[in-house]
Amino acid sequence: MKILALPIEFEFNGQKNTIYPSLIILNNELTLVDTGYTNFLTLIENEISKNGYEMKNLKNIIITHYDDDHIGSLYDFKEKYPWINIIASEIESKYISGEMKSERLVQAEEMLENMPNEEIEFGKWFIQQLKNLKHVSIDEKVHDGDMILDNKCKVVATPGHTSGHISLYFPSLKSVITGDAAVHEHHELVIANPHFCLNVEKAEQSLRKIKDLKAETYYCYHGGKFTL
Repeated sequence: MKILALPIEFEFNGQKNTIYPSLIILNNELTLVDTGYTNFLTLIENEISKNGYEMKNLKNIIITHYDDDHIGSLYDFKEKYPWINIIASEIESKYISGEMKSERLVQAEEMLENMPNEEIEFGKWFIQQLKNLKHVSIDEKVHDGDMILDNKCKVVATPGHTSGHISLYFPSLKSVITGDAAVHEHHELVIANPHFCLNVEKAEQSLRKIKDLKAETYYCYHGGKFTL
């Protein structure tokens, strides 16, 4: 078994950015963790192929949480590869499937009311991005402590950034896929943008929780691989 960080480069507001979805390879089966923004299917496919793997072996997609840069292309993946098993926490699955209005959309609409004029345009655009996300039903709903992927991966509840956020711990690899529970900045692990955290206190607790796992490698969606 191994984990690869897939560097996906793109431009946003004229600036170059990179996100790092993770690819888990286990017994020739592939599991993708998070799917980038809308229209990122081809970018991710190309990166997987570049590493010598075939999309026909993609068995699972795990979603760490409902945010447009993590679930944006989920619908496209499921449409193109209908056999894929989609895994998410019970809480996040309600937002991904559209059973409940997402916390992020509620937050964005509330923030818009108090935004300074120069930010209102961006606020409205962001709300529209969230509203445009297509709902996808979740095949497998997981909880804190569940063992998945042939018992090689432990689900770790890491609320704060969103309430149902999960990270993934691989004891045999001494590795954690953090989602947005930790980002790699200036050679350290910190919480993701506090401005977007739904509960900063819980986010700090979750960061401590994954640091306490004493892993050697942390695969961060923002900032990439961090090795102790």
